Amino acid sequence: MARSFLSENYSFCHIGARLNLRKTSIFTRNHNIRLMALFQINSNERLTAIKEKPFKLERELQRSTEENLEIIFGLEFVKSEFSLNNLRIDTLAFNPESKAFIIIEYKRDKSSSIIDQGYAYLSLMLNNQADFILEYNEQNPSKQLRRNEVDWSQSRVLFVASSFNKHQQEAYNFRDLPLELWTIKRYNNNTIMYEPVRKSNAVESIKTVSKTDNLVSQVSQEVKVYTEEEHLAEANEEMLELYEKFKNAILNFDGIDLKAQKLYLSFVLNRPVVGIRLQRKALKMWLNLKQGELEDPKNLCRDVSSIGHWATGDYELIVQDDRELEYIMSLVKQVVNKQKEDN
Repeated sequence: MARSFLSENYSFCHIGARLNLRKTSIFTRNHNIRLMALFQINSNERLTAIKEKPFKLERELQRSTEENLEIIFGLEFVKSEFSLNNLRIDTLAFNPESKAFIIIEYKRDKSSSIIDQGYAYLSLMLNNQADFILEYNEQNPSKQLRRNEVDWSQSRVLFVASSFNKHQQEAYNFRDLPLELWTIKRYNNNTIMYEPVRKSNAVESIKTVSKTDNLVSQVSQEVKVYTEEEHLAEANEEMLELYEKFKNAILNFDGIDLKAQKLYLSFVLNRPVVGIRLQRKALKMWLNLKQGELEDPKNLCRDVSSIGHWATGDYELIVQDDRELEYIMSLVKQVVNKQKEDN
């Protein structure tokens, strides 16, 4: 996912080579692919260095994140400081796309184990499902959640910190780990940057650890991390070729990232943009706009707002070839533009 920024009025955007954020322009000066310098353009076109302004307290970091969960991660806020069975969760959230609870922890202690802490929280959730649902319903009386509406296999823990040490990053480097690491940095021009920590050629499975760790083994039996490869494994060559064409076209929109869900592949900006499921003779796609928001003069999409469907959004279309690729990308662009306007 592209880096995420919050300005002083908490607008959200993705950084590219150059970004205008209010009166700020950001340039990259790269020395040996390691050093990045940020500058602000003054009225006389002079550059002033933008300096990091570290968070003094964990609570500051937590407050900035909780007040902007939807903008940053596309999540619903549920509860701050949720305590259960002698464990305290910093932030409890819910992912409306994956239908799963998300735990967010803010780390200033760089010596603690993310594996131990992450799996302890996931175990707590799996063993106390009713308490999590009750808390959600108490915080959202107008949106009552039922047990069968939660996909516990998609539960996740997000760690947010100013930085992670080498040991923590190495421990994170499993391909199927249900954890995410995000760094957050604040600058003296009222800008905040959230950036995911990338895994480096992760090929080993966490299941190798679960053989000697009962807690990891227990959680791994219920929590699943899906991959794009799994979704493509059963598709025929014709559908694979068609999918690649649409995938590449969608990823041409700046800042969009691909995330594998349980039943489909999701293309995400800061919220889901398009969901795609490969079928035997077609691609089924969902566009994340509400009923009445899509301009579709060719009527390729059908309104599924009143019927059950998998991905986020009220519009569904079936694609059997690439003849309407350019037109469908114009529909996708409407979703992208709507998200940018909202933020």
